[in-house]
Amino acid sequence: MFNHIMVGTNDIEKAKAFYDALLGTLGAGEPMKNVTDSGVTRLFYIHDGGTFSVSEPIDGQPATVANGATIGFKCASAEQVKAFHDAGVAAGGTSVEDPPGLRESNMGPMHLAYVRDPDGNKICAIHRPG
Repeated sequence: MFNHIMVGTNDIEKAKAFYDALLGTLGAGEPMKNVTDSGVTRLFYIHDGGTFSVSEPIDGQPATVANGATIGFKCASAEQVKAFHDAGVAAGGTSVEDPPGLRESNMGPMHLAYVRDPDGNKICAIHRPG
């Protein structure tokens, strides 16, 4: 369904350090860097059929966070969920909601962890056992 997801940043180098660490836990490598003719820098992490991008705003205005928005990344195990969370916190993110762990819901059990990136975007790691 999705081709790519892009979030904005006000500090591309800080965002790169954060997402290099965070997405590295999923096996994503170095992002493809693109600089537009107007000097806007964008990073494209291409991995496992999907693309996650981080960009300085093209309109020159400050990047802002979407209230109520969460971007979820599928993990292969509960251990990977924890590693994702811990890497994000170590790279300048903030742990939010409950600590990483198993949650029961009407959609069945799942391992979840949430962090906010340095710009405030809410990022989720999720593994559904079974």
